[in-house]
Amino acid sequence: MSQSFVIIGDGIAGSSAAETLREEEPDADITVITDEGEALYNRILIKEYAKGKLPEAPISIHQEGWYEERDIDLELNTLVVDIRTDDHEVETHEGDVYDYDKLLLAIGGTPQQLPVDGSDADGVHHFWTFQDARRIKESADDADDAVIVGAGLLGIDFAAICGAQGVSGKYLMRGNSWWRYALSEEGAELMHEAMRERGVEPVFDSGVDHFEVDDDGHVEAAVDPNGDRYEADFAGVAIGLNLNTELVEGTDIETDDGIVVDEYMRTNDEDVFAAGDITRFYDVILGEQAQNGAWGSAKEQGTIAAKNMLDYGSEQFEWVSSYSITHFDFPFLSFGHPTLGDDEVMKKFGDDEWRRLALKDGKIVGGVLIGNLAPQSAYKSLMREQVDVSGQKDVLMKEGFSVDDLETEAAAE
Repeated sequence: MSQSFVIIGDGIAGSSAAETLREEEPDADITVITDEGEALYNRILIKEYAKGKLPEAPISIHQEGWYEERDIDLELNTLVVDIRTDDHEVETHEGDVYDYDKLLLAIGGTPQQLPVDGSDADGVHHFWTFQDARRIKESADDADDAVIVGAGLLGIDFAAICGAQGVSGKYLMRGNSWWRYALSEEGAELMHEAMRERGVEPVFDSGVDHFEVDDDGHVEAAVDPNGDRYEADFAGVAIGLNLNTELVEGTDIETDDGIVVDEYMRTNDEDVFAAGDITRFYDVILGEQAQNGAWGSAKEQGTIAAKNMLDYGSEQFEWVSSYSITHFDFPFLSFGHPTLGDDEVMKKFGDDEWRRLALKDGKIVGGVLIGNLAPQSAYKSLMREQVDVSGQKDVLMKEGFSVDDLETEAAAE
């Protein structure tokens, strides 16, 4: 008898799993269930759409016909309300029940809402889905002023949208710099200046105490904890994700700020796997549980999960993730786990290049490159191979660094 696979979530993790399952198991029954109203789209490119740089057409990756051609049952606008692991069943909001031999949870997260008055007003946006991007673009098209909250990799997308749409923005940050957990003030200042050049002003040691809302229920200003008021025709909030673990709360599936999986993407239930943002996975390079929400990581996790749903232990997840920002006139890339580690090395080169490596036990575990991405392959190789670079900080920061530089230094010693 053919096996039945149910995948909850049609992001890149769920979709890559479905594609892999079909390629390797032609007779399997495969069902993909998603609460979104459209099939897989490029979550990376939706920010370019919101900036007005791309039409809708290039954003979609799969049309519904893609699933039909592969005999994959795609259920759109469908919310799973119950998972019964003992019975190997999932139930939807309409009462439909799907049996499974193996289940994949690719259920991601939901943007966190600011716990302040007025945060549910019209014009207060979160940025996660294609539909979010449409609403943001519509707001930005008619706006003069905006407020941005969330000094991280998603918040800066709002800053770029403001710049591209000619909206004057105030970027309210709780600390003294953007992404202060991964950048020094010197490195962050390169990003601050790029924002200012596009009409977005960073406001440090700030935040939102409450939003002011007009009589029609639309946001009109943000007031920070210092009492300063910033007018806003719309507000962009990007303060993190609430991972959708509530779906497994009634089961024995282990959670810890996400669904816990091993290096094969399997949960503590041998018939349930997880992939994508929702996972707290065992990182074989880092040697501990970790999380990563990058697109490439999620895609690879979906593929690895599918292979192990078919043959557990066949292939482990071993990946050095990357996240790039293309909003400005210089490249920006983070890789691995740049906010972790017990040591670091960083350096600025000229006026528009900066880099930093995060180290743990003498090995590279992540980094950030601004202005020049050429060293990334060498750094990722060292991280992937877990090379001990203790005592080699100066070499690592050579302007044209390559792996050969380490070997040359070692030979000289």
